[in-house]
Amino acid sequence: MRWSGQRIGGTPEAAGAGPLAADPAQDPRTRALVGLTGLVRSVRTPEFHGVTFHEVAAKSALNRVPAASSMPFSWTVNPYRGCSHACVYCFARSTHRYLDLDAGADFDQQVVVKVNVAEVLRAELARRSWGREEVALGTNTDPYQRAEGRYRLMPGIISALADSGTPLSILTKGTLLRRDLPQLEEAARRVPVDLSMSIAIFDDALQKAVEPGTPSTAARLATVRAAADAGFRVTVFLMPIMPWLTDGDRQLDEALARIAEAGAAHVVFGALHLRPGAKEWFLEWIEREHPELSRGYRRFYGQASYAPAGYRRDLGRRVRPLLARHGLASHEDVDQPEHRREAAARAGRTGRSGRAAGEDPRPLPSALELSGQPALF
Repeated sequence: MRWSGQRIGGTPEAAGAGPLAADPAQDPRTRALVGLTGLVRSVRTPEFHGVTFHEVAAKSALNRVPAASSMPFSWTVNPYRGCSHACVYCFARSTHRYLDLDAGADFDQQVVVKVNVAEVLRAELARRSWGREEVALGTNTDPYQRAEGRYRLMPGIISALADSGTPLSILTKGTLLRRDLPQLEEAARRVPVDLSMSIAIFDDALQKAVEPGTPSTAARLATVRAAADAGFRVTVFLMPIMPWLTDGDRQLDEALARIAEAGAAHVVFGALHLRPGAKEWFLEWIEREHPELSRGYRRFYGQASYAPAGYRRDLGRRVRPLLARHGLASHEDVDQPEHRREAAARAGRTGRSGRAAGEDPRPLPSALELSGQPALF
């Protein structure tokens, strides 16, 4: 299937397009993106039923994390916006509203692809002002979602980072990571490379209901094993842990046993966060699929984005002995209200820019995203 023949919008000359697959004027979601800066074309293909890819020529690739963020990195790169993994809890859903798209089905089905991201990134990393701080991938939308098999953006990104001497970290649910393991092994000989796999659900039926576009849990565990065998100390993000759905002691014990068996070295765990955009979509799913839990979820999240502090403390009390039993090191989820308050206070002490005295005052690159605090799931 030649994707150039599936164009539904954009510039024919830029796309090298053949016959139109659909009339963009009849699709209100495509019309919403007509004014998107750098839009080259929009394409559909039977291989990705129901998904439209909006290819853009991005002006920047590096995204500066706000100084008040509690994240343990300062820079991110997000080659995609929107995600066909369609996880009902995904925090990044709200970013689609900046495109006049909704945070529900549009986030799953209207995916922005920065087709030139590797070239732009390489140019940004060549600047004399670049400090070679760690760059994180997968903190917003997944760089190894299914479209990566077609667009192959990650090899160029990995190469650009390694060639410039920039450490990198990758967080993904995608088993396509295995394609790039040889390249990542080579990169790790030059710069620090951290790999993490997100595996939240160990019940196959529930996983397909909550994360319908993701690879199976077994396939992700096999990817952890492949990365561990390649010499990486892999972290597994056991999050979000969903109250009354995946937080039972037996469920947690079985999950950690399988993670340890797969060769993971570390685990990050944390309770479900539900920020605006994700909250409405997830609570609608709960009402439809698990109405018996609706009252409890609305009590927990109706007026808040985070599970109650008491629940989070109890979850930690139950999980930590299980981690020790299975020989797994643990890292605390830093995206918590307490950590965010501490980070905001630190940012206030260094000034609004987030730079300490004496740092380079010149403008820093920004990315297409208008997102705030990234989350690690």
